[in-house]
Amino acid sequence: MLEALITSKTRIKLLLKFFLNTGNTSYLRDLASEFGESTNAIRIELNRMEAAGLLDAQRSGNKKIFKANTNHPLFDGIRQLLMQHTGIEHIVDKVVKNLGGLHSAYVINSFARGRDGRLIELLLLGNNLDERYLQRMIAKAEALSGRKIKYVLLHPAEASDALKKHPEALLLWQNGQ
Repeated sequence: MLEALITSKTRIKLLLKFFLNTGNTSYLRDLASEFGESTNAIRIELNRMEAAGLLDAQRSGNKKIFKANTNHPLFDGIRQLLMQHTGIEHIVDKVVKNLGGLHSAYVINSFARGRDGRLIELLLLGNNLDERYLQRMIAKAEALSGRKIKYVLLHPAEASDALKKHPEALLLWQNGQ
């Protein structure tokens, strides 16, 4: 669906990289290496997105470091569109909201780093969770998103160690928020 609206595959990759996890920062050569594309193609899209105000940039030595402009008026709308595109919205709706003892849910690994793929990995922190219900909801979310969902369940006391192993973790949902 997103490819019909945005014809540049490079632009889609950049949007996913910076808008799914707003903590992501990167520079031109790093992005070219990560995406396997020419620096010229990426530079063109970075310049367009910066000129439109979607990305902020600052110099660090000879590198220009880019990140999402979270103050842009379209930021929330673009992020929501990307969440729908990747299926993360379905995961939140179908899996985490009604899971009794859940304290928090994170996306980890490639999706948290802003890389689209066929696998979404979750870190679920809670206690006394109904795993059978969780597995049914995961199956529904997989059908809706068209992606495989892998999850790890941990007790909230294990959160600190788990989050140290996954510094890219993207908070999806937290009890009381």
